[in-house]
Amino acid sequence: MTMALSHDELFQIFSQLPAKAIYKFTSTSKFFSKFPKETYFASKQTQNALLRDDTCFFIQTEIIAPWYSGQIELHPLPGEELSSGVSNDVLRLLSKSAHILSSSNGLILCRAMSQEQVKLFICNPATQSWLPIPAPKHLQKSIDVNFVGFECDSDDFMVFLFCDNSDDWSSYVDCNVYLSKEDVWKAREENFFTGERNLKFDRPVHHNGAIYFISDCAPYLKKNSPYFRPYIMSYNFEDGKSRMLRVPKEARKGSHDRSCDMRIFKWGKATNSNQSICLVRLRKHVFTVWVLTKYESSLWRRVLKVRVKAMGLLEKDPVVKGFAVLNGDFLVFATKNKVYGYGLIDMRIQEIREHGCESNVLRFTSYSNTLRTCGTGVGTLPLSSYMWNC
Repeated sequence: MTMALSHDELFQIFSQLPAKAIYKFTSTSKFFSKFPKETYFASKQTQNALLRDDTCFFIQTEIIAPWYSGQIELHPLPGEELSSGVSNDVLRLLSKSAHILSSSNGLILCRAMSQEQVKLFICNPATQSWLPIPAPKHLQKSIDVNFVGFECDSDDFMVFLFCDNSDDWSSYVDCNVYLSKEDVWKAREENFFTGERNLKFDRPVHHNGAIYFISDCAPYLKKNSPYFRPYIMSYNFEDGKSRMLRVPKEARKGSHDRSCDMRIFKWGKATNSNQSICLVRLRKHVFTVWVLTKYESSLWRRVLKVRVKAMGLLEKDPVVKGFAVLNGDFLVFATKNKVYGYGLIDMRIQEIREHGCESNVLRFTSYSNTLRTCGTGVGTLPLSSYMWNC
């Protein structure tokens, strides 16, 4: 193969592969072993990955407290079994030492478990590399800081942090942004207005230069409050403006029911110029999904309403423990022992595999194998010790 194709041709072919497949080839010859070590090749492979769907996902116990540990598993999406994976040593380390907060372009943002202070780090599980990120000094001792994830491209990333610094509960929270190239936290001048409800800061959606959060559904406000029903708030990073989006009228009905769980996700493929936001509601064992079609008027279009039992599961009385929309159109959800995928375009159900996470609430994080570097000062994951000791 190396004789039939030029170096440039092999470069282009291999840069289209996920990191796991590339590492498999490195053991076959010295020629292939050079690719992952080349900075330009790693950058090209990372750029190509931005245009592809994620190939797998992490599943873990919902974060209860910063010092609580839980099982973390990685599962491939259907058809990606041979091209995605992470070392079991890495999964064991993360399970014992950290919570996965977010993922973007092959990097994961994690919070090391600690009862004393906030410790963040960026990690590439495929290359087994990591980079600690110091929290802002005035927040290092704040255990209840809301870290909301990050966004990265092929050569830069930003971490977003929202925190309430007031003594009493406030509808305004501070916004801090960490820029990897500058290695510094910067406080935004404009605060984020959250409304009168609690927002799900651990479930952000980044879209068109803004970050979106959905509120909770609990019935603790008076009916005459404009925030009586759940809503979505966005913060625009360009102008610092906060904006409220109404959820569909159908979604508001029965939203105070104890079984109601609403979450938002990105809708549409990475290559689709018409990407948007989708709202998923699970209430009384019924999934309903809407897509935002007009931002200015909060206009939504319903694309799915189906009872869990009617989706074709073989389980007798399935109870959903967690769900997410991956790759813009694939609903993934977990029951007691199994993970399923449901196409929101073709409406087909697939059993992905069994899981071993013992919790009433499970969390999904989409992931893709890339050679993306963590940045300047990157180190090798300390697989033989805990993160907070490093």
